[in-house]
Amino acid sequence: MSFLNTPSKICCDYLRVALAFALFIAVLSFFSGCSTHKKPTPQPGEFEYKRTGIASYYANKFQSRKTASGEIFNNNLMTAAHRTLPFGTHVVVKNLKNGKSVKVKINDRGPFIKRRIIDLSKAAFAKIENINKGYTKVEIMVVD
Repeated sequence: MSFLNTPSKICCDYLRVALAFALFIAVLSFFSGCSTHKKPTPQPGEFEYKRTGIASYYANKFQSRKTASGEIFNNNLMTAAHRTLPFGTHVVVKNLKNGKSVKVKINDRGPFIKRRIIDLSKAAFAKIENINKGYTKVEIMVVD
C-alpha cells in the first residue's frame, strides 16, 4: 500500500488541484467580467438632458461638509446635487411657476427623497424661489 503515496503520485495530485483551481479562476473571471458591464458615464456636452420634477435646497447642517465629489459644500455657491449627472456638469434650473432660472454646477449626489430631482444650495434656490417655501417644481437642463 505504500506505492499509493509515492512522490510522483503526490506531485500529480497537486498538479490536478492547481489546474482545477486555475480553471475555476479563469471561468469566474470570464463570467464576472460579463455580468458587471456598465455603460460609460456620459460627459458634459455629450448628450441632451431635460427633466422636470421637484427641487429643494440643502439644510444648514451640510455647510462645510465634504460632498461626494470631494469639494467642501458652501451654501453660498451655485452648486447642486443630482443622482446621476457627472460631477462638474452645469445645469440650468428653471422654476416652472415664475420662470426664474439659475445655473448651477453638480458637485454632489442626491436628493434621496422620492420625486425630487435636484438639491440646490440655499443661494441657488433663493434665486428662483422664496427659501421659506422649501421646494418648488422645476425643469432642469444640461448646458455647456
